[in-house]
Amino acid sequence: MFISEAYAQAAAAPGGAESTLVSLLPLVLMFVVLYFIMIRPQMKRQKEHKAMIEALAKGDEVVTAGGLLGKVSKLGDTYLHIEVSNGVELQIQRNAVVQVLPKGTIK
Repeated sequence: MFISEAYAQAAAAPGGAESTLVSLLPLVLMFVVLYFIMIRPQMKRQKEHKAMIEALAKGDEVVTAGGLLGKVSKLGDTYLHIEVSNGVELQIQRNAVVQVLPKGTIK
């Protein structure tokens, strides 16, 4: 009288695996969009910067990350010397070079 009858719960529908895939689809799509919008362009910029650093030669006019303009006077494996004024040379890391300027920009 006071106790209600207990019934066994029905078995899950066989479409359970399908609903899991559907719920993961937005996450996968977000990762794909993130890859093409952020990761891939960044990798391309890194590759271009590395090629620019490796192609540096004596006499190139460069801009450093700190904003200094100078002409490359000596090259090393990890460091280079830039002449910022007559008789004034600075030693910087190769990775600090941000841009190579056209010849004759610095007078």
